[in-house]
Amino acid sequence: MKKINWLSKPVNYVLMTILVIVWGYEYIAAKDAMETVAPLTLVCFKYGVALVFLIAYKLIRDRHFLLRKRDIGFFVLCALFGDIMYWVGEYNAMHYMQISLVTIVLAFVPVLSIILEIFIYKVKPTLAISLGIIICIAGVTLVVGADMKALLSGQFIGFLLAGVAVVSWNIYNFLTARLSGSYNPLDVTIYQLTAAVVVTLPYTVMNFPAVASIDAHFIYDVLYLALPSTCFSFVVYINSVRSIGVTPTALFSNMLPVTSTFFGWLCLGEMIAPLQIVGGAIVVAAGSVVIWLKGKERDGNNA
Repeated sequence: MKKINWLSKPVNYVLMTILVIVWGYEYIAAKDAMETVAPLTLVCFKYGVALVFLIAYKLIRDRHFLLRKRDIGFFVLCALFGDIMYWVGEYNAMHYMQISLVTIVLAFVPVLSIILEIFIYKVKPTLAISLGIIICIAGVTLVVGADMKALLSGQFIGFLLAGVAVVSWNIYNFLTARLSGSYNPLDVTIYQLTAAVVVTLPYTVMNFPAVASIDAHFIYDVLYLALPSTCFSFVVYINSVRSIGVTPTALFSNMLPVTSTFFGWLCLGEMIAPLQIVGGAIVVAAGSVVIWLKGKERDGNNA
């Protein structure tokens, strides 16, 4: 039997396609689990389980744990923005709006990152990137304003919470840039998850669900969020960055609204307004173009 080359591009295209499907169903599992626990408790549960498996993987791989004391506070900050505020904002948003709309707003993450680069680092964007950003913003505006009745009835709170997630993730990205040269991705992940579990543990202990409510279905949801959606995604994502590059991998991630919308319709019967579908398509398309153009620009600068 021929051995699989895990760094080959075709293999990683297939794996990233599977990963986007896995991420799409993640929202269904999370929404179901939140019938039993609060969002912050769910973050603690899923990261606690994921941490056990990632540490086991680390011990098999090299058993070297390097952590500088001066970086501990920085890892806590990264965990607060990237692993707590992001997920709490995203999970709470699902109480007020459809899953598909949440992921459409989240597709704006890379575009906001480029906007922040422009203002913080004074990076001058090309005309094409500027146009893509404007079109993406227009798409988000369509999604938010398409159904004013739903917006006024509480959906606006969901958009605000999803916006908190978008901003938190971008802050996290800028914070982790400092750590990328000192630690490998697996160590960064383990230390951040450890910080996230430690920070959320007191709340989880005080708000631990009734034992009777922890049934097989809830355990399945937590295991899904911890293993395929966290551990598997880490391995596949990092491997794909090495194999097919940062930009193509990011483009796969931008397809999440497609799979999440499908699972939202299939499992929850969620429907979104036609104008929101149009706005979502604009956000995904324009965001993908901006990511691709930015990737080409970075490749040219690194050449």
